[in-house]
Order: sequence, then structure tokens, then C-alpha cells
Amino acid sequence: MSSFSKIIGTLDEQNRAPLYQQLQRALRSAIDRNLLAPDEALPPERDLAEEFKISRITVRKALDGLVAEGLLARRQGAGTFVTARVEKSFSKLSSFSEDMLSRGRTPHSDWLSKAAGAVSPEESMTLGLSPGTAVYRFNRIRFADALPMALEYSTVPGFCLPNVDAVETSLYEALDKQGMRPVRALQRLRAVLFTAEQAKLIGVADKAAGLLIERRGFLKDGRPVEFTQSYYRGDAYDFVAELNWLSS
Repeated sequence: MSSFSKIIGTLDEQNRAPLYQQLQRALRSAIDRNLLAPDEALPPERDLAEEFKISRITVRKALDGLVAEGLLARRQGAGTFVTARVEKSFSKLSSFSEDMLSRGRTPHSDWLSKAAGAVSPEESMTLGLSPGTAVYRFNRIRFADALPMALEYSTVPGFCLPNVDAVETSLYEALDKQGMRPVRALQRLRAVLFTAEQAKLIGVADKAAGLLIERRGFLKDGRPVEFTQSYYRGDAYDFVAELNWLSS
């Protein structure tokens, strides 16, 4: 048995399950049991095909499924790697970029839209703004390395920024430059299923499980300056909170 087979096991041609599903299950199990570590590189598809005596098409189909699940990620020119789940702390008010950088990941965004407009009824209630008040909206896909991690839809009042182009990469960085970065926030977490459109944008299956975080950020004087709805992949993100027991 070769080195990689010793880690994940062998395939059984007598098994009724298709070979690509057997390979998927073996890889998934090895990842779940930490036999394959986060950021560990898999052998090239050609080597896997030779080792397990299957076609490269079968290997590619198996890996494609695990990439779609978020367990593996392909890096241009580097190969296929085990993805590292990201932990997001509820006790710290930080931006997506700050979270990723602190974990050694490389963040970037694909903009869906940046626009100025009048506040909507929902935004008006959430941000405490009068009807007709100007706001800026920022919608984007957030990535950690090459893996799409979240869809983010943010609205800030017009008084917070000089114009919509003030946000180049980080919303919090742009707000900080204007002295408008929130110092506290209220967050709500709930489970959701991705719509077909959302799933296509973030690279998961239709109706895949996700986590929706709704956040309202406030200045020191209590004014709301941010309303953000973030849809996170449920297969790649963990939310943690530190709880302390206080005696009465």
C-alpha cells in the first residue's frame, strides 16, 4: 500500500458505490479525523489516479464535490489543498479582513455593487434615519485565500463617508479614516439556506446550509453607523464566544 493509501485507505471495486464517491468518502473521513491537516496539499490528480488505479476524470469528479463542499480548495498553479475552517469570535468587533489576516489567510473581495441612494424603509428603522436620507450600499463576495467565504451586504449613512468610492477594500478602514468606525455592535445569528442565486455566487450547492449574521454598529455617542447582513458558508466558518460565569 502506498503512502497516501495508508492515510485514507483503499477503494473497493466490489462496492456498489461509484469509485468517485468512495474516494470522496475516504478523503472526507480523513479530513474529519485530522489525518489530513488544514492547508495540507493533496497529491496531483495524476498521482491519485495512478495510486488508486482509477481515471483522472474519476479523481477530478471526486475532488470537485469536496471543493463544492468547502473541504478542499484549488489554488492556481499550486494544487489542491485541505481548507482550514475559520473561527469568528463574537466577543471582538473586527472586520472580515482583520479576521483573515490575524489567522494568516489572505482576504480579498469581489464587488457585486457599490452605490449611493436613499434609505429604504428597513434601513430607516434599523439605522434610525429619516425617510429620504442618503446612504451608501456595499455588496460583495468575501474570500479567504481562494475560497469564497461569505456574501456581505452593508449599508452606512451618508454622513459617514465622503463618497461611495471611499471604500476601496475595507469598509472599517474607510470608516476609521473618517472617525466613524463603530465601537460596539449588536449581532444576531441564525441558520439559513442559500438561495440558488446566492449559492451560485459563493460556490455551494443550492439550498446549502449557511449562517446569517445581522450586525448594527454604533458610534460612542450611540448613533448607528452600520447595518450589515453577512451570509457565511456553514461548511467553512465556525462562530465562537467566550462566556464567563459571574456570581451574584
